Amino acid sequence: MKMDHLYQPYSSIRNTVFAKKGMVATSQPLASQAGLEILQNGGNAIDAAIATAAALTVVEPTSNGIGGDAFALVWVKGKLHGLNASGPSPKGISIEDVKRKGHDGMPVHGAVPITVPGAPSAWAELSSKFGKLPLNEVLAPAIRYAEEGYPISPVLGKYWGLAYKKFRELFKDDQKFQPWFDTFAPNERAPHIGEVWSSPGHARTLRLIAESNGESFYKGELAEKISSYVERCGGYLSKEDLSDYKAEWVTPISTNYKGYDVWEIPPNGQGLVTLMGLNIVQGFHLSEKDAVDTYHKQIESMKLAFTDGKAFITEEKEMPVSVEHLLSEDYASSRREMIQENAITPKEYQPQKGGTVYLATADEEGNMVSFIQSNYMGFGSGIVIPGTGISMQNRGHDFSLDEEHPNALKPGKKTYHTIIPGFLTKGEAAIGPFGVMGGYMQPQGHFQVVMNTVDFHLNPQAALDAPRWQWVKDKEVIVEPDFPNHIAQALARRGHHIQVATDSGAFGRGQIIWRNPVSGVLMGGTESRTDGAISAW
Repeated sequence: MKMDHLYQPYSSIRNTVFAKKGMVATSQPLASQAGLEILQNGGNAIDAAIATAAALTVVEPTSNGIGGDAFALVWVKGKLHGLNASGPSPKGISIEDVKRKGHDGMPVHGAVPITVPGAPSAWAELSSKFGKLPLNEVLAPAIRYAEEGYPISPVLGKYWGLAYKKFRELFKDDQKFQPWFDTFAPNERAPHIGEVWSSPGHARTLRLIAESNGESFYKGELAEKISSYVERCGGYLSKEDLSDYKAEWVTPISTNYKGYDVWEIPPNGQGLVTLMGLNIVQGFHLSEKDAVDTYHKQIESMKLAFTDGKAFITEEKEMPVSVEHLLSEDYASSRREMIQENAITPKEYQPQKGGTVYLATADEEGNMVSFIQSNYMGFGSGIVIPGTGISMQNRGHDFSLDEEHPNALKPGKKTYHTIIPGFLTKGEAAIGPFGVMGGYMQPQGHFQVVMNTVDFHLNPQAALDAPRWQWVKDKEVIVEPDFPNHIAQALARRGHHIQVATDSGAFGRGQIIWRNPVSGVLMGGTESRTDGAISAW
C-alpha cells in the first residue's frame, strides 16, 4: 500500500492519558512499552526508566546511544535525588594539542570531541541505588529489540535519512567513519519508514553491560575496544579515562515559581538557565497566554537568562559567578529592569567582583523519574566502535579553545551540557517529571512548559502541544508554523526579528507525567512533534 507516512494534512488532537499503577512517557512507542513491561514484571519507576533509556539507544539511535551522556532527577520516598552522568574530557587532551592538529575551534565530528560516555554508568548507578530488578532483566527488552529488529517509525525514519545524507557527503572517503555506515546503513542507505532494522552488535554490547553491571564498558572488553578505536581515529579517550569514571549523585537546584518548586540538575547542565528565566519573568503580571505582551516578556526574560548562561555555565567549580547569585532576586531584578516595550540585543551580565531523548516514568508507590540521554547533534561524533553498536558522543564540541573563557577546554573537565531533566513539586508533594529535549531549545522548552502549566493552567498534553518559540541570538526568534500569525506580526513591530519555521523539528520533544498527590492518579502528556507515546496501566 503506497502512502506518505510524514504527510499529515489534518490537525490531530491528543488527550491527557490517565492511569493509576504506572506510566512511561517517551518519544518512541516501543521504548515506552519496554518500560511498561518492566513495571508489569515487578519493577519500579527506576527500573522502568533504565529499561526505556536502554531501549531508546536501539529504537531511536538518531538522538542517543550507548556512547552518550545522561542526567536524572529521581523522586523516592519523599526526596528528590539528582544524578549527573556526563563525562569529562580525556586527561590527555589540551587546547594546545587540539590547535596543533589544525583546529581553530573544537570540531563537531571525529574522535577529537569525544568525552567519557556516562549513560551506562547512569543505568548501573540507578539500578544499584534504587532499582528492584537485576540489570540483566531490566535491559532484556532493549536486547530483544536489537536482536530481533523493529520497524522504523515515521519521524525516526525522517531524521535517519537526513543523517545518512549528511554523513555520506561529509565522510564519503574517510575510513574511520565506515563503522557508522556498516551499523546504521548496512544496505548503503538509511532504513525506510516501516522497514525492519536490527543490530546484533548492539545487542551483544547491551548484554555485556547487563551481565557486568556496566563494568565491561568502563574496565572490561568494551573499554578496550572503545579506547583502542578512538586512539586509532586520532582521539584522546583512554582506558584510564574510562576506568576512572563513575556517575555522580548531586543535589538538585530549584527556584520557587508562584508556589511551585521547579527543579533542575546543577551546572555543568544548562537547567540553571530555565530557573534564571523564570525568576526574571515572575516579576511581571502575565495573566493571558496568547497576548503580545506575554510573549514579549517571555522572550526577553529568556534571552537575558540564556546570554548569561552561555557566558558563565561550565563545571560548577570553574564558574566565575555562583549559582546562588544567579538564582538571587538581586540578579533577577537587575535583568528584569532591562526589559522595555521593544526587543533588546542582550549583553552579558556584569557581576560585581568578589554557567537528546527524554523520558518520564512513575509507579503506584509514588516513585518518579525524569531522565534524559543524548549523543548530541543526532548521531554524535560519527565514530562507531566496530561491531558493537556504540555510537560515540561529541560533547567536547561545546568546549571553548579560548583559555580565558569559563568553559575553556581542560583535561578531565566537564563541559557546558545541553541535556536537562526537570521536576515539579509543591510543598512536600511531588507533582512530577517533565522535560523538553533538543539542544539549546531545552531550557526554553522547560520555561514554556512550566508557564503553560502554572500560569495558564493547561493540562499536560496541551502544555506540550502549545505552539513554541525559540530565541536564537540578538533579536532573532523563530516560531513554529502554527504560531499565531497576528502575534508574530505584533512581536515584529516591537523589534523582534521573527522567522516562521517550515516544520517543528527545531522546537524540542517533551514528555510530562503529573501525579495527583491525594488520589495517586497519574496524568501524562506526550510529544506530538515526534513518534511520542505513553504506555500505562
